[in-house]
Amino acid sequence: MEKETERRYQEWLENELYDADLKKELEAIKGNDEKINDAFYRDLEFGTGGLRGVIGAGTNRMNVMTVAKASQGYSEYLNKNFENPSVAIAHDSRIKSDLFSETAASVFAANGIKVHMYPTLMPTPSLSFAVRHLGCSGGIVVTASHNPAKYNGYKVYGPDGCQITTKAAEAIQKAINGIDIFHGIKRIDFKAGLESGAISWIGDETVNAFIDAVSNESLLKDNDGDKNLSIVYTPLNGAGLKCVTTCLKKNGYTNISVVKEQENPDGNFPTCPYPNPEIREALELGLRDAAAKQSDILIATDPDSDRVGIAVRNSEGGYALLSGNETGVLLLDWIAKRRIELGQMPEKPVAVKTIVTTDMASRIAARYGIEMREVLTGFKYIGEQIGLLEKDGEANRYILGFEESYGYLTGSYVRDKDAVDGAMMIADMTAYYRKRGKSLLEVLDSLYKEYGYFYNTLYSYEFDGEEGFQKMKAMTKKMREEAPDKWNGSPIIVKNDYLNSVSTDKDGNKTKIELPVSDVMKFMTESGISVVVRPSGTEPKLKIYFSIRADNKEKAAQEEKALKAEVEAFLGI
Repeated sequence: MEKETERRYQEWLENELYDADLKKELEAIKGNDEKINDAFYRDLEFGTGGLRGVIGAGTNRMNVMTVAKASQGYSEYLNKNFENPSVAIAHDSRIKSDLFSETAASVFAANGIKVHMYPTLMPTPSLSFAVRHLGCSGGIVVTASHNPAKYNGYKVYGPDGCQITTKAAEAIQKAINGIDIFHGIKRIDFKAGLESGAISWIGDETVNAFIDAVSNESLLKDNDGDKNLSIVYTPLNGAGLKCVTTCLKKNGYTNISVVKEQENPDGNFPTCPYPNPEIREALELGLRDAAAKQSDILIATDPDSDRVGIAVRNSEGGYALLSGNETGVLLLDWIAKRRIELGQMPEKPVAVKTIVTTDMASRIAARYGIEMREVLTGFKYIGEQIGLLEKDGEANRYILGFEESYGYLTGSYVRDKDAVDGAMMIADMTAYYRKRGKSLLEVLDSLYKEYGYFYNTLYSYEFDGEEGFQKMKAMTKKMREEAPDKWNGSPIIVKNDYLNSVSTDKDGNKTKIELPVSDVMKFMTESGISVVVRPSGTEPKLKIYFSIRADNKEKAAQEEKALKAEVEAFLGI
């Protein structure tokens, strides 16, 4: 074990910690060099996504100490950049989320920052809304989104309701680096903060305003859709229950059944180890209920209710899960169609997608005369585009932003993906087509016939610990510096290096990429293949995205299988 790692471990043993559970864990790993090293070999990294890590003792873990240190750094940043700063705080159902949010509030209040805090768990988009609605200088939400139960996290937002920029993250990280975790953090007692008014609860007025803002996005009039459709909903033991069901009922959907085992908050996620609506296993109980009731649609939101996944009844009476790309293109086509029908299509409409989201969306946008803007992976970049439109007095041009990872937003009232809005818009779209005798699967099939079949897949490769982290870095370096000139036998015609902001064409000509710097590579080939490789910004994972356009699913699947094997062999996975 490294001397520095041992020193950190001893320091944590000897000093006062804000959570008794930490001392017990430190004693339990005494003598286990591997566990001590993994917990202390580095500080949990702070970036534009804030913090995210495994819950436990150590500098490389999510705990009250690392949360307090991050909050002290954020406090110093806010006090330096804002006059009379204030923050909003929300949390989800995860283990220790309530303790972490109270710890953060105690640190902010001790630093003279006014705290507005939701008294119960709330969706991430409601935090983005509160920051703007209450005129705060920033905000945080304690969540690890859709990660397994052992994780928690700390997302940070700016005054625009967007997750912080790279520049802000770097400034906050610099402040964090200068803080002694045991002696450099200011804290007050949480209850004393409430009594003094330094910390105050966010009331029903803000919650109701959020629900109203989502409801205003509806594109259905009273008789435009069959709102008697049967909906099974699961919040996956997370934060979505109140807001999603309230919003659906407010908009005329009363035939809603909630999955009993996943209804109440539970950070252990006992029925779905991976509480992610992208994964079928998380939806099994919902599919069970939908089949029993022969419901029209299953809607699932992740623990912080910013992602939404769906399954729809097929012609045989079973259920088909739709991917984020499929739901996104259905929404884009329907929103464009409805806005035209209602006379609500803005002049020069804008939609936004990420670089790893299906190119089918660009084709649909072109058909309707919609400007499709492409941004880096991460919904904050979509939020940034909404902000730029708003700055020019053109927020009404924005009609939809979405990403393949099940995130959607139709309005400018927040700056993050919103599963409350997504659930309502999906219900509206389903009700609209149901009244016209069509299923979402039939509509999707017609879109594929019109635009071609787009086959999109994502694979995540996990690399735990220090050794895994270094291996992942070596793989991204190899892809950047040694990639072949063909994938699946098709010549690469464009290579985008977002870390160095350079796009290179097949003749070697280089152009500057006008997007923020990010450790991502994207390759596009002559035959329409695209390959994107990026390390996750929030987890120890390497993510690889494949996209293939073909005449049908079977042919595309064959090509994708060969492409995956080729890329894995190249990287040595």
